[in-house]
Amino acid sequence: MTQTSTDSTVAPTLAKDDALVLFMPSGRRGRFPLGTPVLDAARSLGVYIESVCGGRGICGRCQVVVAEGNFAKHGITSSAHNLAAFTDTEERYKRVRSLPSDRRLSCSAKIQGDLVIDIPTDVAVNAQVVRKRAETRDIPRDLTTRLYYIEVEEPDMHQPLGDADRLVRALKRDHHLEGLTLDFPLVPRIQKILRAGEWKVTCAIHDEGIGHPVINAVWPGYTERLFGIACDIGSTTIAMHLTDMMSGRTVASAGTSNPQIRFGEDLMSRVSYVMMNPGGEVALTKTVREAVNTLVSRVCGEAGVKADEVMEAVFVGNPIMHHLFLGIDPTELGGAPFALAISGALTLPARQVGLDINHGGRVYTLPCIAGHVGADAAGATLAEGPHRSDEITLLVDIGTNAEIVLGSKARLVAASSPTGPAFEGAQITAGQRAAPGAIERVRIDHETLEPKIRIIGIDAWSGEPEFLEKQHITGVTGICGSGIIEVIAEMYLAGIISEDGVIRGELAAKSDRIIADGRTFSYVLWRGEQTHVITQNDVRAIQLAKAALYAGIKLLMDKLEITHVDRIRLAGAFGSYIDPKFSMVLGLIPDCLLANVAAIGNAAGTGARMALLNRGHRKEIEELVGRIEKIETALEPKFQEHFVYAMAFPNKVDAFPNLLKEVKLPERTANAGSAAGEGEGRRGRRGGRGREG
Repeated sequence: MTQTSTDSTVAPTLAKDDALVLFMPSGRRGRFPLGTPVLDAARSLGVYIESVCGGRGICGRCQVVVAEGNFAKHGITSSAHNLAAFTDTEERYKRVRSLPSDRRLSCSAKIQGDLVIDIPTDVAVNAQVVRKRAETRDIPRDLTTRLYYIEVEEPDMHQPLGDADRLVRALKRDHHLEGLTLDFPLVPRIQKILRAGEWKVTCAIHDEGIGHPVINAVWPGYTERLFGIACDIGSTTIAMHLTDMMSGRTVASAGTSNPQIRFGEDLMSRVSYVMMNPGGEVALTKTVREAVNTLVSRVCGEAGVKADEVMEAVFVGNPIMHHLFLGIDPTELGGAPFALAISGALTLPARQVGLDINHGGRVYTLPCIAGHVGADAAGATLAEGPHRSDEITLLVDIGTNAEIVLGSKARLVAASSPTGPAFEGAQITAGQRAAPGAIERVRIDHETLEPKIRIIGIDAWSGEPEFLEKQHITGVTGICGSGIIEVIAEMYLAGIISEDGVIRGELAAKSDRIIADGRTFSYVLWRGEQTHVITQNDVRAIQLAKAALYAGIKLLMDKLEITHVDRIRLAGAFGSYIDPKFSMVLGLIPDCLLANVAAIGNAAGTGARMALLNRGHRKEIEELVGRIEKIETALEPKFQEHFVYAMAFPNKVDAFPNLLKEVKLPERTANAGSAAGEGEGRRGRRGGRGREG
């Protein structure tokens, strides 16, 4: 259907009835049949347009503008009339959320002629900051793949034994290895390798400790170079760490945005894409594997390592990322009973997943805990070790779908909770992903209601000389997850919003930061080249998300018959950058000594590194996952009750004595939570797994 070119001076030739579409500022263009949605055209060209809702016309993040006029350089005369008339979906969005007169929703707008499409800067993807690094940790080495140097007897007319057979015999003779087999792809190459090394070679042998060791690589001569990668495939970002297997030291790390976001911002949108596009999982698999291989090339280049020297790769990810990386259709995870194609750990040759390491290398994936509690949660559990402690530990990976593990060595329970994408900037008026220029810290003066902000890329607060000097470099582009948490918490602490989540319009007489917004009010967080406000709908989106998370946690506490936790660990990129105090003020997490609440960074990646370097850890997590009790929140009758109570700040019924030692909370009113809780709780419950991702 489409031919593409990144050079806008070269026009592809297709059917004369096809329309020529040029996307700016990328310069990518192609020809498309009339009636093709603009969003589909952009995706096929690799042009990123945000689509949180997966093309349903709900999120409004996919807005585009038609550039009108005769663009002689490109051979295009573009007109807004070359898009089909406004659809009912666009009319509804414009009526409910407002849509500028010059913009269209690319998921609904269909091509009717030649077009030049501009992607507005306020909806174009930002250069996302990938905040995942390798945590420093000493991991005892007990490798699955090991190196063995041998000297092989040369062929003898009197002993007509094959070269490969004599190599196996030498390994048995020198290293007392039994039951060896040779990875078949090596067989055609073994004679050249032996002669190149003058019968002296180094072998890599993969042995999981259950018998049947496999010779999966042979190099001429002697080498001590053996490397492995640990990779966390998240729905938003992919993080990779290259490890020297001989020393256990991480020698390079890299991260990138997950390019699957062009098929849908959250996980369920990607599942929907597969459902609506037969064979769509192939495109999603290809996209994520290409991104992983790009990272392999990057970390190897940074460390001066040849890809042929990488023999092990361990992967973690949520169930949908896990399935898509392995080439498995994730459709069954899109609805109850959320069935996994496979939940156990897997070991397979790297060549089977197209991984650009040594073709004889092995890939290991950690087990998934449940339909929406994945190998990433298993990795974080392995890293934090609640099963090794008497203390009750709450481990939470906060994302579009929160994964929760709770317990101690006595008993562990796990669940997922459909928080939705609000914490990552979606559904928030000024929301965006973490990128330079995004507001990440907020403080509000309780008397004047004036805010101070800090943005990614500048360490100073607004009003300070450094901020005033540098803010023009990136601008103040929006507000990311940590900033969203802080501004809502600060608005509550300053009395701008009540405990039931209502922005108090009477404060407009006190501050011009409180402005009327239809039948509700908004808070002006930033005035500049762009004005950023927090609306009543933004507050509601955070209430719904945090109530879903807290309700999931409370269900697990009910299962363990406990009323408090001893320590809380916040995992993942988002969890690493939110302030524990503000999380508790919102009621995102239960009351706990603040000293015992900590962000643990990319714990899933740490768990992957542990499994990479120690096969005992692989056995540990495989056995542990079999003991973790899985709770399905959608089936629990008390979820609704907990959800309603959790709509209030910090909670309608639960006490927060430890928090009160650190923070003075506003006085509570008699009907706390009733306005927000009852109706919004029912709506949130009906959303069920549909808000999950």
